[in-house]
Amino acid sequence: MTLRATYKRHSLRVTALLFTFAIVSVTCTNRHTTAMPEAYTNTLIHETSPYLLQHAHNPVDWMPWGEEALAKAKAEDKPLLISIGYSACHWCHVMEHESFEDTSVAHYMNEHFVCIKVDREERPDIDQVYMDAVQLMTGRGGWPLNCFALPDGRPFHGGTYFPKDQWLKLLEQVQSIYKKDRGKVEEYANKLTEGIHTMDEMPLQSIPDKFMDDTVKAAVGRWQKHFDLKEGGRQGAPKFPMPNNLLFLHHFGIENSDAEALAFVHTSLTKMAHGGIYDQVGGGFARYSTDEIWKVPHFEKMLYDNGQLLSLYAAAYKTSGDPLYRDVLLETVGFLEREMLDATGAFYSALDADSEGEEGKFYVWNEEEIKTMAGEDFALIQAYYHIDRRGLWEHGQYILMRQGSDEAIAKQEGIEVEDLRKRISAFKSKALSAREQRIRPGLDDKSLTSWNALTATGLLDAYTATDEAQFLLLAKANIAFLLKQQVKEDGSLWHSYKNERSTINGYLEDYAFLCEALIKLHEITMDQRYLSEAHRIAAFVVAHFERNEAGFFYFKSSDDPELVAKKAEIHDNVIPASNAVMATCLFKLGLLYSNPDWARISEQMLANVEPNFNRHPTGHSQWMQLHLMHSTPFYEVAIVGKDCEEKSMALTKHYLPGAVLCGGKDEGAIPILEQRKVEGKTLIYVCLKGACQLPVESFTEALEQMADRGSPGQH
Repeated sequence: MTLRATYKRHSLRVTALLFTFAIVSVTCTNRHTTAMPEAYTNTLIHETSPYLLQHAHNPVDWMPWGEEALAKAKAEDKPLLISIGYSACHWCHVMEHESFEDTSVAHYMNEHFVCIKVDREERPDIDQVYMDAVQLMTGRGGWPLNCFALPDGRPFHGGTYFPKDQWLKLLEQVQSIYKKDRGKVEEYANKLTEGIHTMDEMPLQSIPDKFMDDTVKAAVGRWQKHFDLKEGGRQGAPKFPMPNNLLFLHHFGIENSDAEALAFVHTSLTKMAHGGIYDQVGGGFARYSTDEIWKVPHFEKMLYDNGQLLSLYAAAYKTSGDPLYRDVLLETVGFLEREMLDATGAFYSALDADSEGEEGKFYVWNEEEIKTMAGEDFALIQAYYHIDRRGLWEHGQYILMRQGSDEAIAKQEGIEVEDLRKRISAFKSKALSAREQRIRPGLDDKSLTSWNALTATGLLDAYTATDEAQFLLLAKANIAFLLKQQVKEDGSLWHSYKNERSTINGYLEDYAFLCEALIKLHEITMDQRYLSEAHRIAAFVVAHFERNEAGFFYFKSSDDPELVAKKAEIHDNVIPASNAVMATCLFKLGLLYSNPDWARISEQMLANVEPNFNRHPTGHSQWMQLHLMHSTPFYEVAIVGKDCEEKSMALTKHYLPGAVLCGGKDEGAIPILEQRKVEGKTLIYVCLKGACQLPVESFTEALEQMADRGSPGQH
């Protein structure tokens, strides 16, 4: 963030405090308590989003975001009440039950506001604008997000979760000041909207002749001060997995032989896999842990977390050979295939944290249930999963969690490791069968292009790490679905899919993550159709997504209606920034297709963001991954001949973040493959910035030519 933007953020918070004080000081009007019909249906009933449909029978007159809602607000001169959440959000459910299902609250909302419900997963563009507004006003954000705006969409007040009494009081205060002091509301809305605009501003930097690795090393040095070297993750609670952070640190640690960075990554992965955040029975990870030891999760399971964690554990397994990581890969893919896969090959979005109105009820056990499932092995299961004070949660329920390797536990119990694993597997099978008889958490069964593409990439990484053919089949089927169902005739993308219906124009994240997955699939299969699709998608982005003055792509296509502010997603969060992933794709495709314009777009974005690495390393891990590709040797590997797929598979089994593979049985139309074919042979060309070494026929020779990167990470 620029100094100007930082100053604006500070001044807006000060102004917000004064403005909030003015709201709180307004005398409350009498509350309406007129009863409304118990059975109620609003216009959300026509939507496909599970989250919006959850609110379709609220007594609140919810409307989806769109011209109809904005026109109604203008015609009736009412402020917008924009409420944003998602289907697996626990506190969204709480606020719905406390306030949005209450007829007296609903009556007041309907009388004085035009109420809009937004699924943040379907409309991340809207969420970005109003989340930025609330963060500028309050210094924090979260979901549910509730923002008040003028009829044209300019925000002027907001917050997150409010208990019922506070919510109704706030509604009355906002309505009163909107009517009595409209000029002040307009003035503040203008300042706040300007602040939202400037948040993505960044000065244009000169592209260096060479990106130096000292920049990244300094950022990691600062970051290391916040490592929890005992439990993994960031110090303190709550703990979030943050896959892109750990993927970068793994790459950095291997590249620089940084023992502390690698130890931190492996501690984090092991503790997560042993903790309650990991579903010890069915595989897959919950959203985050509420404590410092990864014990008590917020139990929702999100597709984007699990897709990215596949890539992370695959990378760590390639370099360490730790069998725990392989188990995590097998079980997490098993979870995705069993509980999140649609017949089309698409993956659903999320599983709720709650079932039967209780958070985590689907996943926890009492001691009697465990005894019944374990039978004669109860003592072993008790020791293995901490059916003791460590595993006890609340109301006599236990969260299954581990501590120590299978080897250590087998030695402790005086049995062989193979026997231990066999008995644990039998218990898991019984527990999974027993759990299937329970009432399941709610399923968000929409499929998002971006999250599916992230998951396809994860499956491909898991395949190269484990050689499990089913993982490749799942990834291929998923990408086939995306290319068939989510690509329009004009080459643009849809964002969401449900019930044979694709909706909502794609965002930059959809294009970037799909482009990344297609490059990865080409590397493994050597099928040039996938690389051609990646090239086409990148070309569409360059042609149809406007860039700001610093060269960053806006999140929405220039063909889409504008919101009150244009946003460019630059900073990594739980999902890497779409601009960072797009810049990485343009860098790789620029090399393979000899396109200096794309390479320069990528380099300009990287140069602009580089000064921020040291100030906020965790928010720039994907950018620092790209930086490593520039500041350390990065190879283009061309494989041409009838055995190209076999040789590419031999190479991709190794950890090679500093290379991009390209090939085919024939040269095709890809510049890097031109004049590379030799009849009767399959040759591998290892190139660095277009300069290629002598071709070789074996993958071991190719690895040797890349040996100056250090160990290829065999296991």
